Amino acid sequence: MVALHTAGRALSRHLLRLSHRLVERGNVQIRPAQATDAAAVNELLEQLGYVQDGTATTATRIQTWDDDPSSATYVADADGNLLGLVAVHICPFFQLAGSSGRIMALVVSDHARGQGIGGQLVAVAESFAASRGCTRMEVTSADRRQAAHTFYRHRGYQDQTGTSSRFLRDLNHPTEAAH
Repeated sequence: MVALHTAGRALSRHLLRLSHRLVERGNVQIRPAQATDAAAVNELLEQLGYVQDGTATTATRIQTWDDDPSSATYVADADGNLLGLVAVHICPFFQLAGSSGRIMALVVSDHARGQGIGGQLVAVAESFAASRGCTRMEVTSADRRQAAHTFYRHRGYQDQTGTSSRFLRDLNHPTEAAH
């Protein structure tokens, strides 16, 4: 794998080492994602196993999220090299007063993990949520992503396994309910 550049080009080994030094020096800027980041965003999401439909589709998605005051997408940018992203969405509670923030996506490039970028991205997502009155944050993570579970626990997130369940239904292929 390689570090990611906003133009979607692979970086040489020299630039890859440079991106590590930028992280070590604190030269990573957390900023809102832009449509021009689409190619690098696709590469990041594909590292998680989410195959993307193309840069135009992702650019549209980024713009849609930017236009929605309840949503935000941030990237970790080291001099034009995207090293991570987080997407956060605000959902008002129905049964309680207030709202909850939900991390919809979080990924740090394979080559930049363990350097604090994920923590910075989560912090900006939490700040976005708190600024909109959220009293709780939540995130889901596949059972196989044990390192991610440890990451969230170290940030004070409580594992809800055994306490609550998540149910999904694909609306593109509806099935009849069992009688």
